[in-house]
Amino acid sequence: MGKIPVIAVFDIGKTNKKLFFFDENYKIVVERTARFEETTDEDGDPCENLELLSAWVQDSLQEITKLEKFDIKGINFSAYGASFVHLDEEGKPLTPLYNYLKPFSESLKEKFYSDYGGELEVSTQTASPVLGNLNSGMQLYRLKYEKPEVFRKIKYALHLPQYLSFLITGKAYSDITSIGCHTNLWDFTKNDYHDWVKQEGIAEKLAPVHPSDAAIETEVEGARRFVGIGLHDSSAALIPFLTSFQEPFTLLSTGTWCVTLNPFNAEPLTESELKSDCLCYISYKGRPVKASRLFAGNEHEQQSKRIAEHFKKPLDFYKKVKYNPVMTAGLQARNEVVKRSLDSESLATSAFAGRDLSQFATIEEAYHQLVIDLVALQTESTKLVLNDSVKRIFVDGGFSNNVIYMQLLAAAFPGKEVFAASVAQATSLGAALSIHKSWNRNALPTNIIELKFYSASQELTV
Repeated sequence: MGKIPVIAVFDIGKTNKKLFFFDENYKIVVERTARFEETTDEDGDPCENLELLSAWVQDSLQEITKLEKFDIKGINFSAYGASFVHLDEEGKPLTPLYNYLKPFSESLKEKFYSDYGGELEVSTQTASPVLGNLNSGMQLYRLKYEKPEVFRKIKYALHLPQYLSFLITGKAYSDITSIGCHTNLWDFTKNDYHDWVKQEGIAEKLAPVHPSDAAIETEVEGARRFVGIGLHDSSAALIPFLTSFQEPFTLLSTGTWCVTLNPFNAEPLTESELKSDCLCYISYKGRPVKASRLFAGNEHEQQSKRIAEHFKKPLDFYKKVKYNPVMTAGLQARNEVVKRSLDSESLATSAFAGRDLSQFATIEEAYHQLVIDLVALQTESTKLVLNDSVKRIFVDGGFSNNVIYMQLLAAAFPGKEVFAASVAQATSLGAALSIHKSWNRNALPTNIIELKFYSASQELTV
């Protein structure tokens, strides 16, 4: 029997590092997961251990190419955004992989925005709320002024997905999905780098832009293989949906961040939307995708931990909590749902952080209230990018498996069809699909997404 043709995808999240093999029908045939302890940068701030991550990718590739059962035709990468690896002339990293939540100097922020027309003007042009190091272009700006000796040595600054590809191909490229994700780098009004990027000498540190759906034929471990240049994870997660559905939809991609992506809304961002943490991504085909985001997965993790400790239960207690519509109605009547303002200056949180846990008789009550509060905030965030053309909301990621969350979300959008979308690793699958034409002889599949319909009164499987 011949070897099974596959594509290997490295999917690098903040917590979990995953490796998948997809066969030609895009079924997962191999899955591996690793986790690494964070390290600290020179200021003592936590950050990804780039050395461990790089070694894991290279060692894994060495190992998997020896597997007799598979013929690895393609390789691609997806990874979290807002993270740069700064390379010297020899292709070696010059700095730690700085965490995008690292505090940004207030005086440097003021200098930047006063030099380039003010926060509103820059934010509107770049579709990037003011987010400090989460605007990854600002990481380069910071290095230029705080560490000029390091900045001078930078040959290329590569976003993390493109760095992972560089590890294998030795070729440095920039990718529009990474450039376009709230980086402050891309001027959406000109469809080019913003003027500040050129004036500050940043543009020359950025590698040439390469098509996101193109692959580089490279010799990897003794065989020619097609290697993608990597994709920003939020944009990668959208690809299975763009290839499967033609009618306008919105995707709520849930994880640490819950990002509402509307690829059918090309309206320019307004001042109020920017202040509410709306932004634009760019799809792998180069088109703007209007989006809003919440740090809701992170809040769920922190607050469910607080609940578990208060009630002295295991941290994963919530996996066994069943949806109780009577309890939900009672809590909604008893506790006013206070919506914390969506404000990009500080990451928005729900009302639950301020609730006294002693007011809840049971752990089930407390958890239902947490989800009620999270969905209230999510509803406000999602409405910011919805438009009339969209009739369907797809939810993928962690919350799509949470029946309480899904029922409440469906109730919040009675005029839309709300579906939990079961996609086998949407981000990794998107990275595989993006270079389909390079490695796969088959037609694109039409059955890669399973949908479960939710309404306020019933659940149906389709």
